[in-house]
Amino acid sequence: MTDLPIVLFVGDSVTDCDRRTDPDGLGNGYVRVLAATPELAGRAVLNRGISGNRVVDLEARWAGDVLAVEAGVVSILIGINDTWRRYDSDDPTSAADFEAGYRRLLAPLAARPEVSLVLMEPFVLPVTAEQRSWRDDLDPKIEVVRRLAAEFGATLVPTDVELTALAGAAGAGGAAALAADGVHPTPQGHAAIAAIWLAHAGHVLSREKMSK
Repeated sequence: MTDLPIVLFVGDSVTDCDRRTDPDGLGNGYVRVLAATPELAGRAVLNRGISGNRVVDLEARWAGDVLAVEAGVVSILIGINDTWRRYDSDDPTSAADFEAGYRRLLAPLAARPEVSLVLMEPFVLPVTAEQRSWRDDLDPKIEVVRRLAAEFGATLVPTDVELTALAGAAGAGGAAALAADGVHPTPQGHAAIAAIWLAHAGHVLSREKMSK
């Protein structure tokens, strides 16, 4: 695919950001912001986000979109749709099922010592009263991501913790400034996510596999 080391980002719409209609394949979100940073210079940055995806959807495409790529870094952001579908479609994903599916994603990558895993917390920045109730469902899934990161020796990016802190520090309207609908980041939100990723996962770039 490329002689450059590969950094692969995979997830849902927060990662996708119209990457499939972008000639560069990067989309217009945090992946593009990261690709333009000095830290990722000299690397092939791949975006494999698909809007609406849940863990089960990642499983269905994992072999082709992730395992078939000789990436040195694989960064995963998934989980908000596993929560959202409970509330808008009465189609819940239990924390146990979320964990089992996520574990199946990680196992084959953990068997590749040359791969550095990065797990990003799913997040919500409530802009409605209903979204505040989503915490009952999302928080256990965030705990799953934290636990799996520790178990698999992955780098954890505390996206939810740090975005929530940023929103709170900004006062009224802080959440909407980062994600107008509470889920999909604004340009400011994507810039914040990229900065959080570099602060917590930038070190993995120094030990990534030189892929060919």
